[in-house]
Amino acid sequence: MKYSVAVIIPTYNRCNVIGRAIESVLRQSFPAEEICVVDDGSCDGTRDFISSTFPEVKYVYQENAGVSSARNRGLIETSAEWVAFLDSDDVWLDEKLEEQRAAFEVAPNFRLIHSDEIWIRNGRRVNPMKKHRKFGGEIFERCLPLCLISPSAVIIERTLFDEVGVFDESLPVCEDYDLWLRICCHYPVLYVDKPLLEKHGGHDDQLSKEHWGMDRFRVVALENLLNSSVLNDQQRTLAISALKEKCLILISGALKRNNLDLAEQFVAVIDTYSFDS
Repeated sequence: MKYSVAVIIPTYNRCNVIGRAIESVLRQSFPAEEICVVDDGSCDGTRDFISSTFPEVKYVYQENAGVSSARNRGLIETSAEWVAFLDSDDVWLDEKLEEQRAAFEVAPNFRLIHSDEIWIRNGRRVNPMKKHRKFGGEIFERCLPLCLISPSAVIIERTLFDEVGVFDESLPVCEDYDLWLRICCHYPVLYVDKPLLEKHGGHDDQLSKEHWGMDRFRVVALENLLNSSVLNDQQRTLAISALKEKCLILISGALKRNNLDLAEQFVAVIDTYSFDS
């Protein structure tokens, strides 16, 4: 079976770090067939930097529409059989694509491959908490509390997007959580149990810092999933339990801030599923 990979790098005003990300792709021991940078409206010289420094990279510019839109645009602009995403502030280790290809050759029925990662916060390595531990196989239930797959870690068979859809552009954050649930409710995933990338965080332009209460968006993702009628009975029960737990946390936070309207909003969500079987 042919195994070709397109790498999609969404970026927004990260001219200072995107070169590091691109170089990590170019250093891969198994080369990518395509590298596509989707610039989501940068105004910091990203276009000139990439055109002069990395002429071999396909550069696509669009008006600012968010990371989901940028990743989806990359899917349109590329054609390789497999798709890998790399956030512009992250870095792949040199053997990332080769290790994942080797894992696929042993288990060719999987359609999503991910890996462990090294966490870097403000330039220093940190250890992730136990709740962030990665897994392979049937992981739908494990994915319900929080996002357990990093976009920069995955390689996905392109045809999978035709089945489950692309990134939800209405979600400003947690768009990856939403997609992994849509995939994992149908398919097991392949996991390479070794760190194959450095995930960098702690900087001021992280989307997670721009939006309070990330569970707000996970609730939306769970509601969308429940309303799609794709879950079996067991998955539906698990998803409702996770949704109610997140709503209770959000209600508690809203009441502490005396935001009664917001609290009532999530009470209504719980009520919607109170009599669900």
